[in-house]
Amino acid sequence: MDDEQNRQQEDWLNSRKNRLPSFTEVLSRRTRPPVDLFMFYLFLQREGAEDILDFWLDVQQHENLCRAYFKDVRKSGRTIKEDWPQYWEYARRRGSIYGTVVGLQPNAIKRSTASTGEMINDQEKNPITHAADEKRGGQRSTTPGYQKEPISSPPTAVNSPEFDPPRSTTPFSLSGRTPTLFNLKRASRAPTVIPRSAAISRMDLIASAERIFFRYLSPAGTVNSPENHEIYLPPALRVHTFPLSSTQEPKSQSDLNMMAHIPDMFHAQKEYCFRAMEQDAFPRFLRSKAFGNLTPVSALVRLVVGLIVLWIGLAAGFSLIFLDVQPKSKRFFLFIPFAFAILFLISHQYELDPILVFLGQSESTPFRTLTIREPYVKRLLLGRAIWVTTLVSTCVVALTLLFWAVPGHRL
Repeated sequence: MDDEQNRQQEDWLNSRKNRLPSFTEVLSRRTRPPVDLFMFYLFLQREGAEDILDFWLDVQQHENLCRAYFKDVRKSGRTIKEDWPQYWEYARRRGSIYGTVVGLQPNAIKRSTASTGEMINDQEKNPITHAADEKRGGQRSTTPGYQKEPISSPPTAVNSPEFDPPRSTTPFSLSGRTPTLFNLKRASRAPTVIPRSAAISRMDLIASAERIFFRYLSPAGTVNSPENHEIYLPPALRVHTFPLSSTQEPKSQSDLNMMAHIPDMFHAQKEYCFRAMEQDAFPRFLRSKAFGNLTPVSALVRLVVGLIVLWIGLAAGFSLIFLDVQPKSKRFFLFIPFAFAILFLISHQYELDPILVFLGQSESTPFRTLTIREPYVKRLLLGRAIWVTTLVSTCVVALTLLFWAVPGHRL
């Protein structure tokens, strides 16, 4: 069995050398710079769309917390049916992503119980087993844990279908926010640790769900908090109210029935965000980081500097021609400004600096680099760097020879 797992691990590692990583692998932190989760977060941050990733991570933390609660209950010797009959009835009738954890029989579940957290845990134990599944697009993944956070917003309903202010029209529209292109100090708000100093209670689950609702799903301006950034969701997935409170234990039958929805409350929204990121932002992220190594600001600076240096080179070249400076061999020194100008301009066009690639570096933020560690990406960038270097050399030689060959004529 160990030999089989070792062989599968080697096959998976070998497959990674000949392909780009999948979105599942990036979210599960099984990739290396410059196509890791940290770089993907910075990419979304530049677009002003990092909230959708924060939401996905926070919901995954919420699901991890619920899963930990169910496991604690089972370890105590009680069944979920005895401990939480309302949730058991809800899961039995409608299905739940925690089906295998709470002890539901597979034939009693009306929908898939393969949750994101379970999938990623299995992948971390045996990566190659799920490599083929990833190619079929049947995987969802995640990483972080959960940390309780005080909720300052009121627990009552904050919105209703009758009062629905204008919202974003796509998951990656800016929703009135500007891209954080120059705000490089903004860090993720997502917690990262599940505290295990005490047993998890159902009130902890309510507090987790309440925090997610008021942070990401309540319309901007309805909650007096700087961390309130509503994300786009289609109308069918929007949650308009959250009637429970993390400071008051539910007692009425309606509140108890509502609490039964807490573990699965945001799963459909999380899956929507996953598909949106996978189909929209992730391909652009791969094009940016697997085929280039510059940030937009750095590329723009190279364009400006390249145009200025090209103007200096052309001015010097025409001066040598119309002053008929002798000997003509002095014109060969024009290759210096031409080389810098063409290098900067082509680097802007391809968003790739061949010198940085040859040094094994890729920009994370403007003019700050990190080492390229992903093998296949390193090969891709090296090939493109060789092409860019060849193109720069050809243009510099042609431009220099052109100015050398023009006869001098003193005005």
